[in-house]
Amino acid sequence: MKNFIQTALIFLLVLSSCFAQQEKGIIGYNNWLDSWTEFKPSQPDYGEPTQILSGKITKDTKLLKRDVYLLLGDVFVTDSATLTIEPGTKIIGDFDSKASLIISKDARIIAKGTETDPIVFTSSRDNKKPGDWGGIFILGDAPLNTYGELASLNYGLRPSSTENIAYGGFNIESNSGVLKYVRIEFAGKRTKKYGYLNALTLAGVGNKTIVENVMVSYSAGNSFNILGGSVILEKLVSYRSKSNDYEFNYGTQCQLINSLAVRSPYISSANGSRTLVVKSYDNKEEADTSKRQTFVNAENLTLLNVSDDIKSDMEMGLVQEAIYIGADASFAINKSVLSGFYPAVILDDMIKLNNENLEKIQFTRTYFNNCKGNIFRKGYTNNDDLESWYGSRAFDNLYAKGSDAETFIDVKSSRNPDFRLQVNRIIASNDFIDDDDDDDD
Repeated sequence: MKNFIQTALIFLLVLSSCFAQQEKGIIGYNNWLDSWTEFKPSQPDYGEPTQILSGKITKDTKLLKRDVYLLLGDVFVTDSATLTIEPGTKIIGDFDSKASLIISKDARIIAKGTETDPIVFTSSRDNKKPGDWGGIFILGDAPLNTYGELASLNYGLRPSSTENIAYGGFNIESNSGVLKYVRIEFAGKRTKKYGYLNALTLAGVGNKTIVENVMVSYSAGNSFNILGGSVILEKLVSYRSKSNDYEFNYGTQCQLINSLAVRSPYISSANGSRTLVVKSYDNKEEADTSKRQTFVNAENLTLLNVSDDIKSDMEMGLVQEAIYIGADASFAINKSVLSGFYPAVILDDMIKLNNENLEKIQFTRTYFNNCKGNIFRKGYTNNDDLESWYGSRAFDNLYAKGSDAETFIDVKSSRNPDFRLQVNRIIASNDFIDDDDDDDD
């Protein structure tokens, strides 16, 4: 009996240890990237467009799977109209007119694809490249931290009325529609005056808007650009962006859950780009300090720099930090994986290292792998205090130097990669029991 009890205790200890290891990074009983994602987006041929989208959409409109749509110029959905897109529909962004789709704040988009039939926005060119077309802008009336109630997009868009590019308000529960099982490829055109557009911009978007299972690939601008609002983002993928994967600004109150960013040192912009940028403002004079400043609550992220020789790429200056946190912004990340960065995190030099500020920046139960330095302050060569603070056992962070093959299940597959964490051959999952209701009663 004594031996049985000892064996049982050892088994339970090992089992609990395994479960503790499984919860970091993107999670799922199965690989949720399967079926709807595309890691070689230049290869599919969707055929010639059969319909054209241009100008303004002012009444409820439905795009059908049987057609291929050419998005021509700046297309605005306005006048409380709803643009509905059937699962499997393909929308081609015109290269010559640098097409963009703008959902004004009184309008909605219902782009509800399925796992086996995603909706695809891509480039019109045969030889597709980042920045071939503009991107998607969704505008809502949720709060910002700027002075005044409203702001407007400054990306060189050409609306018939400034109301069509205005965003912001007081409605935290603003509903701009649904983006689910959607791919956005080769967006982020460059404008002479305003720089790069972003693949998906959510401006003043509220928490009734659903944004889940959205993949952005090969964007020249930011993959996901969040300006104010109060939005919940889940199961997002940013793949090989030239600019930032996720950028948050203007007082956004955001949850980012179970999401992925895969970077390449050979594609990232030489001007500097990160997986996450968390800011409250571009210029402090623009921010109303009486309003809530940016807060991002992130959980189960996998932020990965894929490299054939990460050490050599670091020495050549091709690798940068994963996360940048600006002054007056709050950030919490939990149960996540950061792999292959130099360093993992940079805090803005305007952030004073005191208890008040450190309490606003939380790293807990996070796995730092193959990072040359973990949490630094911009411009400071001695970051021992920060490393010691976040290295405390109280935060339960882990540090390792494993290869990608040792760390993740399968990052080499070009068709069906699996970026879930692999520790001692154990899949990272929070679904230990199949809880599907299979009972016949």
